Amino acid sequence: MTDAQETAAASSLRTTGGAPPEDDGPTAAGAPTPLLEPREGIPPVIADDAALAEMIAAFAAGSGPVAVDAERASGYRYGQRAYLVQLRREGAGTALIDPIACPDLSALGEALSSVEWVLHAATQDLPCLREIGMVPTRLFDTELAGRLAGFPRVGLGAMVEGVLGFVLEKGHSAVDWSTRPLPEPWLRYAALDVELLVDLRDALEKDLDRQGKLEWARQEFDAIASAPPPEPRKDPWRRTSGMHKVRRRRQLGVVRELWQTRDRIAQRRDVSPGKVLSDAAIVEAALALPANAHALAALNGFGNRMSRRQLEQWQAAVDRARAMSESQLPQPGQSVVGPPPPRAWADKDPEAAARLSAARSAVSAVAEEVNMPQENLIAPDTVRRVCWEPPQPVDTESITSTLTALGARPWQVEQVTPVLVAALSAKAAGTTGTQAAQSASAHGTGSAETPGTAETNGTPESADAQEAGTPGVGAQETGVRQPGA
Repeated sequence: MTDAQETAAASSLRTTGGAPPEDDGPTAAGAPTPLLEPREGIPPVIADDAALAEMIAAFAAGSGPVAVDAERASGYRYGQRAYLVQLRREGAGTALIDPIACPDLSALGEALSSVEWVLHAATQDLPCLREIGMVPTRLFDTELAGRLAGFPRVGLGAMVEGVLGFVLEKGHSAVDWSTRPLPEPWLRYAALDVELLVDLRDALEKDLDRQGKLEWARQEFDAIASAPPPEPRKDPWRRTSGMHKVRRRRQLGVVRELWQTRDRIAQRRDVSPGKVLSDAAIVEAALALPANAHALAALNGFGNRMSRRQLEQWQAAVDRARAMSESQLPQPGQSVVGPPPPRAWADKDPEAAARLSAARSAVSAVAEEVNMPQENLIAPDTVRRVCWEPPQPVDTESITSTLTALGARPWQVEQVTPVLVAALSAKAAGTTGTQAAQSASAHGTGSAETPGTAETNGTPESADAQEAGTPGVGAQETGVRQPGA
C-alpha cells in the first residue's frame, strides 16, 4: 500500500449505500469499492438568489480547502460556458449550482478568495469559472499533482481508484449539460465528482512531499492561479481538422469563408459548430471548389437532408473565396513566432538540429530520473527556443536567465539548467545528450530534492504530444497551459 493509499484508508469515506468502509480501508481487500451515492445524498440544485446566498454563507463558514468542478456542454453548445458548478467543503457539504439561473457567482468567488481550491485539470475549468466570477488565488490541481508524482494515468477516475481505492461512475461525462431539468443520475454523477477531491488532494500532497516534489507542485499551482486569460487564437480557422490536405491559396480561402460562416451560425444558434457543418465537409468543399449548389450537394457532408437554402448559404461562402483577388487570399503558412517546426531544422540549420537532439536526450534522462513526463519537467517549446538561438556564452547564468525569461518555474530551471548547459556545450565535442545528462547528474543535478522515486512509474507522452504540450500553464489550449508543457 502506498503512502497515498494509507492516507485514504484512514479517511471515513462513504461507499455503496452510504456505508463507511471497513476499518482496514478500501484497498486492503485488493478490489476497488464502487462509490455510488454522495455522503449526504444529492443536494438540490441552487437556482435562485436566496438559495445562493444561504449556500455562500455556509461555504464561507466551512473549513479547509474547497473542491470545485464545472460541467460544460462541449459538442452540444457554442463556446465553453459552465452549465453546472459543483463544490464541496468540510462543514458545508456539497452544493450544485445552476449558473444559467445564477449567472453571477462573483460573491461566491469573493467568499472563497482566501481558500485553497482543489480542481482536477484546473486549466480546463478555470476559463468557464472566470466567466461567472469565480477566480481562485490559491489552488491544488490533482491531475497535475498526479503527473508530477509519476502516476501513469491521471484522469479523475483512474486517480481516485489508484490512490483512494474507489470507483467513480463516469457514464455521464459527455452528456449535454445544458439540458433542463438535469436528470437525477447526472446530478448524482456531478456530486460524486467533488466527493473525494479533497481526500485525493491530501493523499497526493503526502506522496509529493515524500518524493521531494511538493515545492515543485506549489510553484506549478501558483503559476496556473496567476496566469492571465489566454489571448484569442489567431486565425482559428487554420485548426480545421484535415487542413493538411489543403495546399492552394484559393482552397485556403474557401476553408476560411466556410469556417467563419459556420462560426457565425453556430454562435447565433448557440450550438456546437460541428453540428452546423463538419470539418470534413469544409475541407471537401475546399478541395473540390464547386461551381454551384448542385455540385456542392454532391459532396460528402452537404447532401442528404440539407435544405436548398442551406446549400445556397454554403455555396455563397465558396463563391466569395472564388471571387477574391490574390492579395485577399490567405497565405499558405501561418506566421510563426520563434523557431520553425523541428522537422525543418535539419535543412535550415543542421547544427541547431544537433543541439536539439542532444538537449532532448538530456532532458529525457532527467525526466526519467525524477519520474515524470518530460513535458512537465520543462516545456518542449522552451527547449526548442533555447536550442535554436542559444545564449552566448552558454553557461549556467545565461541558460538560467533564458529559461526564466521563457516562463520556466524555479524548480524547472534548477533541474534542467545543468543538463542543458552540458548538452549545448558538449555537442561540438561529440558528446551525446545522454552522456551530458549523466555527467550533470554525477555532479549532483537532475534529481529530486530528496531521495526516493515514486512507487508508480510515469509514462512520458508520445513525441507528438510532447511537441504540442500538456495541460498546465503556457502550452495549453489547457488548458493547460501549461505547467512545463
